[in-house]
Amino acid sequence: MFRRPWSGTVSGMIEVQELTKRYGDKLAVDGLSFTVTPGHVTGFLGANGSGKSTTMRVVLGLDAPTAGGALVNGRRYARSPQPMHEVGALLDANAVHGGRTAWHHLRCLALSNGIGKARVTEVLEQVGLAGVAGKRVKGFSLGMKQRLGIAAALLGDPGVLLFDEPVNGLDTEGIRWIRGLMRSLAAQGRTVLVSSHLMSEMALTADRVVVIGRGRLIVETPMTDLMARFRRDVVVRSADDVRLAAALRADGARVAVEDGGLAVGDMAAVAIGELALRQGIAVHELTPRTASLEDAYLELTEDSVEYRAVAS
Repeated sequence: MFRRPWSGTVSGMIEVQELTKRYGDKLAVDGLSFTVTPGHVTGFLGANGSGKSTTMRVVLGLDAPTAGGALVNGRRYARSPQPMHEVGALLDANAVHGGRTAWHHLRCLALSNGIGKARVTEVLEQVGLAGVAGKRVKGFSLGMKQRLGIAAALLGDPGVLLFDEPVNGLDTEGIRWIRGLMRSLAAQGRTVLVSSHLMSEMALTADRVVVIGRGRLIVETPMTDLMARFRRDVVVRSADDVRLAAALRADGARVAVEDGGLAVGDMAAVAIGELALRQGIAVHELTPRTASLEDAYLELTEDSVEYRAVAS
């Protein structure tokens, strides 16, 4: 039961509001609120035990919230008359009967939502499993099971998709494929929420990020804004680094000499270029340098890591 009225009604949105979930004495999610909107790939980031999977399970009605809750398209997912047409999800690639063939697994799901055979064949082709459609799932690798799970998520051609660690078990080609798939789904105006531990992959895939720690929201922001927040310095190469460095320091910038150039802090690239122009110094390179998403993530979650190894 929700403790207070809900106002989320926007089509295509996932709305998590004041979500709390306890398992006995364990507080898995603690008053968590965020919104996932259409047209973006939203990366859902957090350490092991931070509450990502629990949150996704509550969104899908697989776990009941202790307080608060989640809406999809303005209502609880369990109230959807044709759930696979509305939401597609991959939470556990191994959650499939090993004795069934890939085709029959999807056909059973399709029948439950009034989806025809042609769509089963279509999604198997889309995920690259058409050639093994008649093979039993128990012989599939983890990567093949991931592709089958993605096919199941796509089966109803839904507008909202949730993927929990979708690149697990995929090879390089598969990772590039799923990245392109998620971005293309978002470009079509769908809502895409994806959790991953691979920060380098999220940096290439996500337009927005929701970062949580110990079940609480740390930050919800566009990826560009997050990276701008962790901008480090500007790499500068010019026709006269010595004179430019002196002018920059006189104007309050931090300047360090690097191989073949300067690393300038506390001054934006535009301001550096304008100063160089006033000094009559030709600029050969002016490149803002930010922390990696991994570095930004580790700094954001430094105080919320539950399990920390001791450095040797």
